[in-house]
Amino acid sequence: MTAKLPGLHTQLPPLTRVGPAPPPMLLGRQMPKTAAAAVAKRRCMWELSSNFHCSIVGTCLTTAELREILSRAQLPGCHKASDHELHSTAVLLAGRGDRAAKLLHKALDRRHRCAIGQFSKARNAEDLYELWTRAIDRADIPGAYWALLTHPLASEDLARKVFGEVHMLSHLVGAANRADIRRLRELETENSALRDKVARQQRQLRDAVVSRDATIAKLTEALGKTISSPSPTGAAKAVDGETAAQLVSDLRRRLTSEVAARARLAKRLERLAVELGFERKQGSVLLRRNAKLQDELAGAERSLRQPFAAPQPATDQSADLAGLTLLYIGGRAHNIPQLRMLTEECGASFLHHDGGIDDRGGLLAAQVARADRIYFPVDCVSHNAVVVVKRLARQLGKRYLPLRSAGLTSFVLALRREGEALGMRGGSKTLSTRM
Repeated sequence: MTAKLPGLHTQLPPLTRVGPAPPPMLLGRQMPKTAAAAVAKRRCMWELSSNFHCSIVGTCLTTAELREILSRAQLPGCHKASDHELHSTAVLLAGRGDRAAKLLHKALDRRHRCAIGQFSKARNAEDLYELWTRAIDRADIPGAYWALLTHPLASEDLARKVFGEVHMLSHLVGAANRADIRRLRELETENSALRDKVARQQRQLRDAVVSRDATIAKLTEALGKTISSPSPTGAAKAVDGETAAQLVSDLRRRLTSEVAARARLAKRLERLAVELGFERKQGSVLLRRNAKLQDELAGAERSLRQPFAAPQPATDQSADLAGLTLLYIGGRAHNIPQLRMLTEECGASFLHHDGGIDDRGGLLAAQVARADRIYFPVDCVSHNAVVVVKRLARQLGKRYLPLRSAGLTSFVLALRREGEALGMRGGSKTLSTRM
């Protein structure tokens, strides 16, 4: 049969299977030597169940990599296709043994070769799941997922279990992003409504003041004409005096009412101005937070794409961190080995102090004196440690940088910016970081 790829307007050849049939998936028990020799070769993507293809393509490859792979496969229209069309096309191609499927498989192997090397040391399904658990703690899910599913010792039960965990993680990430976007939209809508309300009340107040002033002017003119008119006689004087008294009383009553209304409107306007200022501040905070998240996401995307990116011109290179000593204060204990590895890959030395939880507080001053740069995550560090670090940094002339969070993305972005700053001052090597 033939299948038409969505949005790419091309016909694919009939489904065929290339290579030997997939080896049997053992249920996590230790295999005999003969069986181990039979399944020593890793599985190809098209040998896996089609139920796994969607999660592999969506989790283990980025949209930019998919577009590049489909371009190399010479599929028409891939440059103009939407992200969803690219994903659907790649999922369909994954089940075939043709050139496009092989390109997808090779790209996944190149990108996740480190994880494949780690999982190759496993001797049974229990070892595979232990490696998978460690990868989740390190937030290295894409590589571990691909390495486990294609491992010859991965049992069918283990593959289904890992597939379910990845599926639920995608739901959690999507829910968190949707909540932030919904809150930002609600604040923007509320801010717009408050702006309209303040403008409308200002117009009403201005119209009321103009109307009051016009009424007072008319009454004052009428009163002046009455007073300046020739003196009437007898009953006419009495009538004019009674009319003038009634007019003055009415003017005073209306003036008192207008003054009270104006005072109420002024208080209400002041309260709304305060509320509007608060909402503007909240909106500014959210916009700055969104900008930081976008910046960190862009840095993470650049780091993930770096193994496949073309070499950059010499003028666009940034310096490495050779010769620097970085001090990281606070953070989460399970992230420290990864942070140390990222720092040492940049050529810098890494020091860590937990802020006084287990490490002695007296060591902090000595480590600050040794460090060239000081980082600390604002969401995972003690207040006392921050106060001490800022005081010592000012005394010793050291630079410190608060990080938005204790995650790897904030740290990678800080390293990249440090390398770019050093590069503008005369560096020549390329700062290389990876998640």
